[in-house]
Amino acid sequence: MNLHQKKMIAPIIVTVLLVLYYVVYFSVLLVLVTGIWRILLAVIPFAFSVVIVKVCIERIHEIKEGEEDDLSQY
Repeated sequence: MNLHQKKMIAPIIVTVLLVLYYVVYFSVLLVLVTGIWRILLAVIPFAFSVVIVKVCIERIHEIKEGEEDDLSQY
């Protein structure tokens, strides 16, 4: 396993854990809540999950390009 692959492990694990958290947490809320709140509680975690996965993909591209330290650009 090369250095770039090792640096990709943490963002992937964090992404998976956050998406699982949103799915489980909001699924429990969907069971407890009725009405229009059900729709909101279905859309919100889906939107969060999409954004989190997009950020993870961008981070993986940055790591592959050799930009491991984003803060050095500022």
